Parts: sequence; structure tokens; C-alpha cells
Amino acid sequence: MKEQGKNAPDQTNEEEIGSLPEKEFRVIIVKMIEKLGNRMEKIQETFNKELQELKSKQTMMNKKINEIKNSLEGINSRLTDTEEWIGELEDKLVEITTAEQNKEKRMTRIEDSHRDLWDNIKHTNIRIIVVPDEKGTGKIFEEIMVENFRNMGKDIVNQVQGAQRVPYRINPRRNTPKHILIKLSKIKYKEQILKAAKGKQQITYKGIPVKLTADLSAETLQARRDWQDIFKVMKEKNLQPRLLYTARISFRFDGQIKTFTDKQKLKNSAPPNQLYKQC
Repeated sequence: MKEQGKNAPDQTNEEEIGSLPEKEFRVIIVKMIEKLGNRMEKIQETFNKELQELKSKQTMMNKKINEIKNSLEGINSRLTDTEEWIGELEDKLVEITTAEQNKEKRMTRIEDSHRDLWDNIKHTNIRIIVVPDEKGTGKIFEEIMVENFRNMGKDIVNQVQGAQRVPYRINPRRNTPKHILIKLSKIKYKEQILKAAKGKQQITYKGIPVKLTADLSAETLQARRDWQDIFKVMKEKNLQPRLLYTARISFRFDGQIKTFTDKQKLKNSAPPNQLYKQC
């Protein structure tokens, strides 16, 4: 009943409109169309306003996006410049490292040549270590030979080409060992003496212990000393190590004789480098 009451006015309006004369009916239709047009205009204005706001926001967003792109391009450009700069530095570092390595190699060759030169100069020399301060260096050597090597003493003495005390200058404030250098005519005589000295437990001069050794450069002596730790380990492992002239080491490894001139070559070799790590 209530629903019928509510619909009654609308039905009456429709009925009333339908019963109007044609002229009045057209007037009402025109007014309704005008109202609808006004509503459409307002909706269009609202739509246009909202569309304009969206366009404005889109413009701002595009502007921000462009700013971000420009900023990223700037960062990428700086990164590219930085990478190029780092690459140049790395190239320079490689050049410097290569130059330093070449310099070290040249210095090593020069040092080796210098050492070999001195060793060649001294290769026929014998050094008598810890000798009493007496005159007549040649006479001292002759007496040592007669006292310790009667069978070969005179023959070797005749091969002496020179004798001198070293060091030339002695610092009175330091306890400096006094040595005599004996220069022989041929290296074979030096080898005979050193071989004979090695077979004796002790060499003496007037009952005082002295030592006969090859006269080597300071660099070669240091190189020979550098082998001592490795030499001891090899000896403990029964590798039959030997220090060869001038500063080489040889030993037996896996049934073969290995010879090395310095520690670096031993370290870089395989498999003896495992032995180096144990030393």
C-alpha cells in the first residue's frame, strides 16, 4: 500500500504530462532538455578541471622524471670518467711495476756480474783465517804448508804469485780478524790445498789453529750463508746436499741431482718447492 502511495505522484506526473496539450508538452520537454544540458555542462566543467589538474600533475611528474634522468646521466658520466681514470691509473701502475721489475732484474744482473767478476779475480786465491800478527806473509804460508802438508808443501809454495794481509786497515777499537790472502798461479793448486785441508781435522801454524778457505766476494759469502738453513734441513732428510762453487746448492731428490743458484728458483720449482716450504 505504501509503495503504491509513493509511486502515485510519479504516475500522476507522467499521466499529467501525457494529458497536456502538445504546446505545453513541448515547453516542458524543452525545459527538461535545458536542465539536462546545464547538468552536462557542469559535469563537463568538472571533468575538464580534473583533467587539467591531471595534466598539470603529469607535467610535474615528467619534469621530475627528466630531472632524475639528467641526474642519472650525470652520475653515469662521472662513473664512466672515474672508470677511465682508474683504468689509466691501473695502466700506469702496470707500467711502473714492470719498470720496477725490469730495474730489479737489471740490478740483479749487475750484482751477479759484479760478484762473478770478483769471484773470477779471486778464484785462484786462498784465505788463511786468524793468523798471528807476524811479518812475512809468504813465509807464514810456506810454514803452514810444511807443517800440515809435508808431501805437497814445497811444490805448492813455488806456485805462489803473491801474498798480502787483509784487511789493509785495522780499527783499533774493534776486534778485527787478521787474514792472509795467497794468490796461486792456477786454480788446481787451490783445489788441492782445500781438498787436503778438508781431510785434516785441524790446520795449525806453530801449533795455533788456523783455517784455510777459498777467497770469495762478500756477496758470494753471504749467498752461501743464506743456504745454511735449507742445507741443514736437507741434511736431516738425507738428501745429500752440497754447496758448490760459488754459491750453488745441489741435492738428490727422487733419484735425480737437482742444482739451484738461489732460493727463489728453488721456491718456484716443482716439486722441490714443497721442500722449500719445510725449511
